[in-house]
Amino acid sequence: MTADLFKALGDATRRTILDELVERDGQTLFELCGRLVMKHGLTSSRQAISQHLAVLEAAGLVHTRRQGRYKFHHVDTGPLRSIVERWPIDTEEADS
Repeated sequence: MTADLFKALGDATRRTILDELVERDGQTLFELCGRLVMKHGLTSSRQAISQHLAVLEAAGLVHTRRQGRYKFHHVDTGPLRSIVERWPIDTEEADS
């Protein structure tokens, strides 16, 4: 599972998708594509963004919800805890 997280986070486009979902959760693919073009100048195809979302979903960072003919994407930062728990930081040591 940790390998999936690093793979998902290792791509700049996927990190940008996560940033967009953190800013505005519950977007459709159409909305995400529009925001990626307008805010970030990313001209990836809808199919490419859909594939990035599939990688994020496989890593547990994105969950989807269907409502009628729409599919909404929601960010889940919970899986990132496994990284933090693997390498805990001693705050006293880090301050010195």
